[in-house]
Amino acid sequence: MTDIVADLQWRGLIKDSTDPDELAKHLANGPVTFYVGFDPTGPSLHIGHLVQILTARRLQQAGHRPLVLVGGATGLIGDPKDAGERTLNSPEVVAGWVDRLQGQLAPFVTFSGELAARAVNNLDWTAEMSVVEFLRDVGKHFPVNQMLSREIVRTRLAAGGISFTEFSYQLLQSNDFYQLHRRYGCTMQFGGSDQWGNITAGVDYCRRQGAAVQAFTTPLITRADGTKFGKTADGQSVWLDPAMTSPYAFYQFWFNTADGDVDRYLRCFSFRSHDEIEQILAAAAERPAARAGQRALAEELTTLVHGAHETAQVVAASQALFGRGQLDELDESTVDAALREAGLLEVTELPNVATLFKQAGLCASLSEARRAVAEGGAYVNNERVTEADAVPTPDRLLHNRFLVLRRGKRTVAGVQLTR
Repeated sequence: MTDIVADLQWRGLIKDSTDPDELAKHLANGPVTFYVGFDPTGPSLHIGHLVQILTARRLQQAGHRPLVLVGGATGLIGDPKDAGERTLNSPEVVAGWVDRLQGQLAPFVTFSGELAARAVNNLDWTAEMSVVEFLRDVGKHFPVNQMLSREIVRTRLAAGGISFTEFSYQLLQSNDFYQLHRRYGCTMQFGGSDQWGNITAGVDYCRRQGAAVQAFTTPLITRADGTKFGKTADGQSVWLDPAMTSPYAFYQFWFNTADGDVDRYLRCFSFRSHDEIEQILAAAAERPAARAGQRALAEELTTLVHGAHETAQVVAASQALFGRGQLDELDESTVDAALREAGLLEVTELPNVATLFKQAGLCASLSEARRAVAEGGAYVNNERVTEADAVPTPDRLLHNRFLVLRRGKRTVAGVQLTR
């Protein structure tokens, strides 16, 4: 057993807890069966969920037993949010999302051995309860004045109201904690800080039923400038599903981390030791232009989520696009993803080089493109171009459809020939 509480505190991963001293004692006397939950409100998890996913992994590695819950029942309701009532999805859609999310979560914890994780779905015990049973056995233990004091409920009431459906969400989540305690001996829950009201309601309910339980929350991760973490520069969410966010785009998100965020992100997301992280940060402080911290983050997180092979392809693509590797050694999906991130021009017929550079946005005009070629600063597939009017031949196409255009050392765009 390791001092997991001290490690989580050093990494900035504990914001609230029911009782810090009792939590530390509870985990020190483990193994503890704990749970963390994810609602299927979409077809994929995103990197905002990684804090919880990786904290579950840390706890298991420290000698505790995870219950990884995907809310087939709570996903049908939806946790209240500031913006107003959620759109309810059909049971069939939610069931499909449950399967997808369970598949995404599976690689992060171990499902064998003495501390084997278990995947659970709260629909298993919620669906079998009648409305009368739920109101008598669960609802009786929840004072309405306490439910009304929850911040999100006050916000929604002030903004125009909240449905009984979403108002009752905390009862469902509280019952989850008690059911997991009763069925599997679960004595601890954690979640994001926005779940603190739901979590403490569950703790109170369990304790009223005679169960000694603990809980804590992880903080909301933000950027140093206060903006929301987990979205790209153009406001797109960064998903764990490679079909929704490519491994290349995933890697680039972490590699583009601002210098002011690297310290917190390494502590929060990396599984390196404290000493290793301090060494990386010291190296980054000495040579910030080398982006050692960002590179360490990007490689480790991409490997955790997408695997070593995809990470190697992404790293190779990042180098090859700028002339430091072989483009023809990259697989087709990686080239596609990398060029879409860089900016991809689609053409049905290949024009000459000058036209390609203009249409791809690397030069403002044909005369500028010709000048770039004349000055030796224009490249196609990392080979310097010497004739602005030359038309690339089909044998130059990567995977029979792509060209990589580069102006100078750092400005890249792609071309895709569509037939």
